[in-house]
Amino acid sequence: MSELAQRGVEFFLSALPAPWMVAVLAPVFLIYGVLAAWFAGWLRIGRGIKTSYTRKIFHFSIFTAAGLVQITWGLPAVSLFGGIVASLVLYAVWRGDDFPFYEAMARESDRPKRSLFILVPLVTTAIGGLASNLFFPQFAFVGYLVCGWGDALGEPVGARWGRHDYRVPSIGGVPAHRTLEGSAAVCIGGAIAAATGLALFGLPLTVAVAVGIGCGVFGAAVEAVSTHGLDNLTIQIAASAAAFVLLG
Repeated sequence: MSELAQRGVEFFLSALPAPWMVAVLAPVFLIYGVLAAWFAGWLRIGRGIKTSYTRKIFHFSIFTAAGLVQITWGLPAVSLFGGIVASLVLYAVWRGDDFPFYEAMARESDRPKRSLFILVPLVTTAIGGLASNLFFPQFAFVGYLVCGWGDALGEPVGARWGRHDYRVPSIGGVPAHRTLEGSAAVCIGGAIAAATGLALFGLPLTVAVAVGIGCGVFGAAVEAVSTHGLDNLTIQIAASAAAFVLLG
């Protein structure tokens, strides 16, 4: 077996949850995921909140939890959590139109490929998380948090207060744009998230804040030029890499 293949096998095995995690944590993760999905669906259907908000509320709740799980129990627990959440998302896509959780995630602006722009971010989120853990394992949680907080703020801020649009590449020919106001929110939210996570990780507050700002700025810059649907991948890797470089 080549060295690269051996490293891949070792990484795969290191990501598998221990039996006690499956027995103890899986029910907790399932309950959390179901409640987060129900809440997003209730906001969308029961309260008429726009998808640009409900989608990111769910996004925020999942990425924040993933960051805390990574800090507490490491990659195996995140793999378990991610698998459970992915199953809930896939179930919603299977149910399709009019299912509350699906409607909470599926943007009208993404028609006629609403499901595509749920599935692509789902896959890119998983790839981004795995890549961050492979290359920057100590700081993968920074990528989760910057993506979870920054990207979650960017879309609703842009939808509510965005005045300066710019076009971005998109998958499947669906027109896509972002705003400078939304990108600024990504930067601020990402910086706060990274600083918070690094402080919880044990860094001195001044160091956590300084590095957090760098991670937020770099994450926002990468998000601003990322293809629509792929930013969950690029932000995670960019923020984790920024933490690695600044603290290396």
